[in-house]
Amino acid sequence: VVVGAPTLNNQIFPTVVDVLTYMKGQKPKNKIGGAFGSYGWSGESVKLIKQELEAMNFAVVDPGVKIQYVPGAEALNECYAYGQTIGKAVLGR
Repeated sequence: VVVGAPTLNNQIFPTVVDVLTYMKGQKPKNKIGGAFGSYGWSGESVKLIKQELEAMNFAVVDPGVKIQYVPGAEALNECYAYGQTIGKAVLGR
């Protein structure tokens, strides 16, 4: 499960928080997780998503990817590499 969200007011975007709350109630087991997000000023969403996934006992694959503003070519390459890392983790299970 890879969760992405922008940072809004130093927090995860509210609708994504709703999804994470719902997911936590489902008590998922044996899941791989990852986080990515964008930000303008602060960029806390990726760290907070990662914490939520870890609280659900997900095997979190990496610190995640956070991109400031609109991603350029370098940021898109970073996202692509992150996708490959997650894919390898899934295949490794």
